[in-house]
Amino acid sequence: MPSTFFSSRRNQILGSLALLMVVVALGMYSYVSWRSASYFYNGPNSISVTGEGEVTTVPDVGSFSFSVETKGDDSTVAQADLAKKANEILSYLKEKGIEEKDITTDSYSLYPNYRYEEDFNCWIEDSPDCIGEDVQDGFTASQQVSVKVRNKDMAGELLNGVGERGATYINQLSFVVDDPEVYEAEARKMAIADAKAKAVVLAEQLGVEFGEIISYYENESYPVDPYYSYDLGYSESEESMKDNVSSAAPVLPVGESKINTSVTISYAID
Repeated sequence: MPSTFFSSRRNQILGSLALLMVVVALGMYSYVSWRSASYFYNGPNSISVTGEGEVTTVPDVGSFSFSVETKGDDSTVAQADLAKKANEILSYLKEKGIEEKDITTDSYSLYPNYRYEEDFNCWIEDSPDCIGEDVQDGFTASQQVSVKVRNKDMAGELLNGVGERGATYINQLSFVVDDPEVYEAEARKMAIADAKAKAVVLAEQLGVEFGEIISYYENESYPVDPYYSYDLGYSESEESMKDNVSSAAPVLPVGESKINTSVTISYAID
């Protein structure tokens, strides 16, 4: 009887071992494929927690904006009057130590004014079809400027001085943190620590153990700063405008600024 490869005991053992290795390899491949498909469709089992952090600090700079508005029979007159008043205010600010980089023109506009004028002859005839027309009546020029006050103790004095020198409106006064990134980083650190502590408690309550971080999300932080409105109102003449401005500088408490942030962290469950 001719011999074959499996006729010897040694070859039979080798063949059995090879077959066993193939079966094990196929099993491991099937398991890995199943885990991969499960992860792809359902994701790993995980827990998600949200942590919050808040830092309170004192604002170190103030900022406000003002506008100057003038009227004239023609555009040249309106712009010339505006330039005179605006330059006087800007010179005052620089004399008080406000640097050029901290003074910004937000907007500049020039537009015609109109008045409604009825047809006099039509009015005498008392005609129901009588209509008037809009007639151009000069120009209005306006400039809005924002100012950053690094010496916040001068904010009240500057508001008063700007008003006395012809500002039509003064508004949007606020005290802010000039470099919030430092405090945002501190608030973020607190939020992450809070999230980790919550994850530990939650894992204990669920009877599981959490592993590595699988996702991280940080909500944008917004400083909450003290805000004031200091509106002089509109006046048709310089004299009436000055009557609206107190000779005493307003008292402006700085208060506190709060910087909040929150993070959401997802941990894989082992």
